[in-house]
Amino acid sequence: MNHTAKGMNQKLNVLRAGVLGANDGIVSTAGIVIGVAGATTDTMTLMISGLAGMVAGALSMGGGEYVSVSTQKDTEKAVVEAEKIKIRDNYDGEVDELAQIYIKNGLSVDLSKKVAVELMTKDAIGAHAAAELGVNPNEYVNPWQAAFSSMISFSIGAFLPLLSILLLPESVRVLFTFITVLLALGLTGFVSAQLGGAPKRPAVIRNILVGAMTMAITYTVGNLL
Repeated sequence: MNHTAKGMNQKLNVLRAGVLGANDGIVSTAGIVIGVAGATTDTMTLMISGLAGMVAGALSMGGGEYVSVSTQKDTEKAVVEAEKIKIRDNYDGEVDELAQIYIKNGLSVDLSKKVAVELMTKDAIGAHAAAELGVNPNEYVNPWQAAFSSMISFSIGAFLPLLSILLLPESVRVLFTFITVLLALGLTGFVSAQLGGAPKRPAVIRNILVGAMTMAITYTVGNLL
């Protein structure tokens, strides 16, 4: 895979993660405000519970992404360091190993050997990291970027059910929030399937069913309290 294709894939992964983060914000916040609405009609209580859920969820998502991506970054650094030692101790063997990778990708034996030698001469670590490990040693993943992206996307998604439950009249707030959330989940399911190249209808239906079940259960629980 060339650098342009890798860059495009990374951008799509970030965008897909943002869509999924917004989806989580919609579902979790909708579950909270619908559940509370089942127990009380007090607008202040709904606002406080919704905001608390949004802030807690955004921080949880951001913290989880930071830890996960930091672990990935540490792993990438570790394998690159291990590769440096292998190149230092067995340079010719690593040239042959790189050539074998190109042979498996369809190049001729002679051309693979020539490419491997030239790339190793120019940047041995970069050549091996890209071809063998799929890592760019000059561009590791950024845990802070992932954390903030997740927090922002979750918060954006959470605002939809929160504003809906607060701004609509008391008599229709639950029903219209329910409908608004399901429409939004249908959209995020469609977009995530589109970005991932997956079938769209199952993704949309699955997303809507999960959201509907979440809100129905939390509303029932709120009504019972």
